Amino acid sequence: MPAETHSPALLPPPLYQALTEELREAIRDGRLAAGARLPSVREAATSRGISINTVLAAYRQLEAQGLVDARPQAGYFVRARLAVPPALQAAVAEPSSAMAAESTVLSRIATVLAAQTRPDTIDLSLACPKGSDFYPGEKLGRIVAELTRRHPELLTDYSLPPGSLLLRREICRHATELGMQLQPEAILLTNGCMEALQLALRATTRPGDTVGLESPTYFNLIPLLDRLGLKAIEIPTHPEGGLSLDALELLLSEERLQAVVTMPTVHNPLGTSMSPANKRRLAELAHDYQVPVIEDALYAELQFSTPLQPAAKAFDRDGWIIVCASYTKTLAPGMRIGWLEGGRFGRELAELKFCASVAQPALLCEAIGRFLESGGYAQHMRRLRRTYAAQTERLRGLIHDAFPAGTRATRPGGGFLVWVELPEGCDTNRLFDLALRRGIGMTPGKLYSPSGRYDRHLRLSGCYPFSDRHVHALMTLGELAGAQLR
Repeated sequence: MPAETHSPALLPPPLYQALTEELREAIRDGRLAAGARLPSVREAATSRGISINTVLAAYRQLEAQGLVDARPQAGYFVRARLAVPPALQAAVAEPSSAMAAESTVLSRIATVLAAQTRPDTIDLSLACPKGSDFYPGEKLGRIVAELTRRHPELLTDYSLPPGSLLLRREICRHATELGMQLQPEAILLTNGCMEALQLALRATTRPGDTVGLESPTYFNLIPLLDRLGLKAIEIPTHPEGGLSLDALELLLSEERLQAVVTMPTVHNPLGTSMSPANKRRLAELAHDYQVPVIEDALYAELQFSTPLQPAAKAFDRDGWIIVCASYTKTLAPGMRIGWLEGGRFGRELAELKFCASVAQPALLCEAIGRFLESGGYAQHMRRLRRTYAAQTERLRGLIHDAFPAGTRATRPGGGFLVWVELPEGCDTNRLFDLALRRGIGMTPGKLYSPSGRYDRHLRLSGCYPFSDRHVHALMTLGELAGAQLR
C-alpha cells in the first residue's frame, strides 16, 4: 500500500502584504483619493492591532510601487496616477531672437485678466488663494487692532523709507531658511512682489535693452517688459533642471542680454525648482559676465521638502543677484507687502522706490513684523506646505480622471500650480473660449511666452478648496478638451 501523501499547507500571506493589498485596492477604486493622507503609522497599528513595523513595511511597499509619497514630518499621501514622463519639457529647444511681445499675446493676456474679474466665472488657474484655509486672517486682524489701539501714530504719522525696522529684521531672519545672509539696511519694502520686479528691471535696464526670460515664464512679466520698452529672449526652461544654463551662458558670452529674470525655486507655471548646484552656477554666471539676475522668490518658502532648498541669492558673491519676494501668497494679499534686496543696485532701487510710491503703510508692515516675530509664521508655513502638497496631488488626480488620455502634468515641488500639456489635436486658446461660455476660466499656455508658444498647454491652480462646483468645472474643462480630439 503506497504511503499516504499530503499537500503542503498554504501559509497566509504576511500581515504587511495583506495591509498593502487592502490599501492598494482602496487607492485604485478611488476610496483613497489622490492627495489623501494615510492614517499615521501609530494610528493604523493601534486600530488594527498590529505592530508599527508591520504598518511601516506596508507603507514602504506602497511607496516603492509609486502609489504613495512619504513626506517628512507629515506622513504618507496618495500619489496621483497621472504620469510625468521625462519627455515633458518646454516646447522651445534653444534661445529665440530678441523680440517685443506679440500683440496677440498681449491681447490674450488682457482678455484673460478681464475674465478673472467676472463674478459668474469659476477660475481654475488663478494663483490667488482665498479664505482662512490659506491665510491667518483672524490673527493678523487682532494684531492690527492692537497696534491701532496702542500706537495710533502708525496711522497719523507719515511712513517714510526705509520703513519698519522690525519687519526688515524679520525678513532677514527668515531668509536664512533659504540660505540667504541679508542685512536689514539693505532690505527695501515694496508694494508686493510685482513692484519689486518692476523696480529691479528699471534699475538694471533702459528702453531698447534685451532681457532673458524663462520659457515658459510668469505671464505678467510680458506686458511689464512691453511697458518698459524692453525686448525679450526666451530661454528654454524645463521641469527638471530649470532654466537652461548652457543656453544662458551662450547668450551672455555673445553680450546679448542686459538682465535676466528667473524663478529658480518653485517656478510659475511649472511648480518645480532648479537644483542647488544649478543655482550656484547661475550665480557664478552673473558674477563672471557682470549681468544682473533678478530672482523672483515669491513661492520659494512654499517648498514641500524640508529643509528648504537655498535661493540662488544664497550663492551671490558680489551683488549681481536682486532677490524679490512678498507675503501675498503666504500671509496677507490685501496688505500688498513685498520686499527686495538689491545687491550692488541698492541705492538706485531706493531712489526709484521713493519716486514710485515713497514707502509702505507703517501699520501693515509693523503687523506683519509682529506676526513673524511671534513664531506664528513658522507654524502657519508648516501647515500651509502640507495643505498645498495634498492640494496639488489631488489636482493631479482630478486631471488624470477628467482630461483625455495622453495628458501630461508636472509634479510640483512646492506651491500650488500645475503645468498641463494636452495631447496633439488640442488647442488651449480655443479651449479658453469654449470654457468661458460655460462660466469656466483658465489661462492658456500662449500667455506664458512672448512669442505665443505652448498652444497645447495650460496652467491649473490648487489653491482653492475642491468643492463640488470646482470639481465639476474641472471635469467640464476636461470634457471640452477631449471633444477637441473627436
